[in-house]
Amino acid sequence: MANYLDALSSVERLHRLLLDVIKDEFERLGHLELNAVQALLLFNIGDNEVTAGELKSRGYYQGSNVSYNLKKLVDMGYMHHQRCEIDRRSVRVKLTQKGREIRQAVARLFARHAEGLITQEILDGSSIDHISAT
Repeated sequence: MANYLDALSSVERLHRLLLDVIKDEFERLGHLELNAVQALLLFNIGDNEVTAGELKSRGYYQGSNVSYNLKKLVDMGYMHHQRCEIDRRSVRVKLTQKGREIRQAVARLFARHAEGLITQEILDGSSIDHISAT
């Protein structure tokens, strides 16, 4: 049980550090209206068209957080939203060009970090693949 709790603590700490890295990058780029959670949400949605429920069921986000952030992202012009024709209660969202630019900025950040881990020999490509597979 102790190992499990240690692993959970490590994952939580890594997630917080990831959000800090994204926050710092967006401050450097001058994207001050977005927070790190919103930028990561745009990255995770990518080229997909999704509902808030789909994001929750995939395990990315919790209910109130995802609905609030999706609304903010639509209001700020990072996402389009459209009511589902079949179920009018359901709203589908997808990235606008502005949202895709943010997604690309996050992707570049992640690529730089992965390259840094490999260059500094903290991890190699096969280690990253192994971590991803487990």
